[in-house]
Order: sequence, then structure tokens, then C-alpha cells
Amino acid sequence: MSDYYSILGVSRDASLDEIKRAHRKLARKYHPDVAGPDAGDRFAEVQQAYEVLRDEEKRRLYDAGGEDALRGGGPGGGPAGAGFGDFADIFSTFFGGAAGGGMRGPVPRAKRGRDSQIALDIDLVDAVFGTTEEIPVQTAVLCSACEGTCCRPGTSPVTCTTCQGLGSVQRVTRSFLGNVMATSACPACKGHGTVIPEPCQECSGEGRVRSRRTITVEVPAGVGSGTQLRLQGQGEVGPAGGPAGDLFVEIREKPHPVFQRHGDDLLCTLTVPMTAAALGTVASVETLDGPRDIDITPGTQPGQRITLDGLGVGRLRRRGHRGDLHVDVEVIVPTKLDDTQRDLLTQLAVARDEERPEARLASAESSMFSRLRDRIVGR
Repeated sequence: MSDYYSILGVSRDASLDEIKRAHRKLARKYHPDVAGPDAGDRFAEVQQAYEVLRDEEKRRLYDAGGEDALRGGGPGGGPAGAGFGDFADIFSTFFGGAAGGGMRGPVPRAKRGRDSQIALDIDLVDAVFGTTEEIPVQTAVLCSACEGTCCRPGTSPVTCTTCQGLGSVQRVTRSFLGNVMATSACPACKGHGTVIPEPCQECSGEGRVRSRRTITVEVPAGVGSGTQLRLQGQGEVGPAGGPAGDLFVEIREKPHPVFQRHGDDLLCTLTVPMTAAALGTVASVETLDGPRDIDITPGTQPGQRITLDGLGVGRLRRRGHRGDLHVDVEVIVPTKLDDTQRDLLTQLAVARDEERPEARLASAESSMFSRLRDRIVGR
């Protein structure tokens, strides 16, 4: 029974890279074109060993049961099927590519254009409800003179006389394997198979020109700073009239003087007099949806939060759903009192037995500062 590891001169725990290097070295040494026809059997052994050990499944079977485990595994599974293997793989071993150089006909001139990116500044109200914006962009557009043909109007590309329209040329080179046919792109037409004798003067034979145009952008509700909108086919037109790339619009949301945004929710602060907080009142608040009345219940405390459902930001990709508007109440304590006001407050203090109130520290769980802290952390 043949020992494939010994044939290649590697250990049984050799990596695939080590096996490939050993095979490459031995294949060069024992190739009939180099070592002569007497080395054919040895070359076949090297190829057979490599075909098994380079394949993970075949190697597993071989390690488990030797050559007998490989027999019956289908063509190429055992010694009879291994042979010289795939000639393309042998060629790849020496030249790093498939036989023939991989050329498959002329290369089209038209190529996809590059993607572009632009920033768009929007107001908070636009992020809440969505909007449509017209934005100017400087980009590559199809040449109107040649319409992407790259030729002067009235002319057309002609077949390359060097490669006869194939886009590639072949040459014979000598190597230790013998004469090898190498294929490469035609230097005259750069692989296109045609040449342009009279390029378009408007675009210098590129098929596109730089121009300024206006693009309509549909901004959905719920976007925010950092959101990217992808406009397919609105980027640069490719060379020779190739398809346009995409345009990415990055949203930058401008700060609002009243409302702060936290995700899909909006926050604002409502200031009320001390008397209104104590007695209760109805306050009119101007929201992004228009004026709304808010009930200030008697005894409202500083920092108390009132939530207006569904008056926040529209949720991205969830049409019809919106966040909430949170209103934090700030109670204004007067700093200047006239004599009448002072007398009234004094009477209130007497009535409430608060002429000399006992000041004490509130518990950490119920203090206004803890409530404010929890709200800030929760944001």
C-alpha cells in the first residue's frame, strides 16, 4: 500500500499549505519534460498522493482506512481515479491561473459608475413627519453629444486590427513544461476588441461629462443624524454610458430651540407659576402638531412629567406609528414680592403652620433630584 505522506515527504499532520508546497517542488522535479520519460511513474505517484491529501474528505477516508477506503468512492476517489487529476489545477500550481490565461473575449467599455455621498441638513419637524427635498449634486452624467458611445457623432468604433476583435493576443513561451501558450489583453485596444478612431470632443471619448443636476429625495419620517438614504442609480454614470452607481444621502438633523429628541420621543420643559402648580390649571402647549391643552393637576411637583402619547417622532419603517412627547414641569418660585403678595403668602404659611417649617433631607428614592437622575439615565 502506498504511503501518500511519504511520497510527498510530509508528516501526517501537515497543513494544506505544506502539502501544496511539497507537491509543487516534487512535480517540478519529476515532470517528464524536465526529468525525462523515465520519471513518468514517479510523477504519477506524486500527483496521485496530492489529489488525495489536498481533498479534506479523501484525506479523512485515507487516514481512516488507507487506499482501500478510497476505492468505490467514485471517479477520482481511489488510485485508479486519481491519475493526473485536473490539468487546470496542475497549471495553476505553476502559473497561478487557469490554462489559457483566463481571457474570455473582449472586455466591454461600459462600466458601472461610482457611488456618491452627499449630506442633507433637515429640521426636526422634517424628521418627525418626513419631507421631500430637492438637492443639487455635481456628478457624472451621460454625454449628450455621443450618448455614451465615446465616438464623435456620425462615427463608430472599428475592429482592432491587432487582435481581430478578440480583445486578447497569444504568444508562445518556453518553460520547463515545454512550450506554453500565454494569453494577455491586447495592448492596442486594451482588451476591448475595438478602437475609437475619432473620440467625442465633448467628453474626450469617455462617454460622460461632469454636470450639476437636481435630485428629488424622499425623506421618510423617523430619520435622524447619521441615517443614510440610498438612491439607486442616482450616482455617477459609468464610463462609456455604463450604469450609474448609487447616491447615499446622509441625514444631519439640526437642533430645535424647544424640543430635544431621544430616539422616537420628544422632550420639552413647561414652566408654570408656583400658584398654578399648587392650585392646578390648564396650560396650552405649542407642539409640532399644533397647540395642545395640558392639565396641570393641583399639587404638581417640580420635575413632574406629563406624557402626550403619539406626538413624538414618526418611527422609521413603521408608517403610522410615532413616539411620545414628554413634558417636564418646572415650577417657578417668585424672587420679588410686593407687600400685598408677601402678606398673602405669610397668611398661607400661618394657615398651613409653616411659619417655621422644619427642613429635613428627603429619602434618596423619593427626592426630586433622584427623579431627575432617573429620567436622565433613562434617556
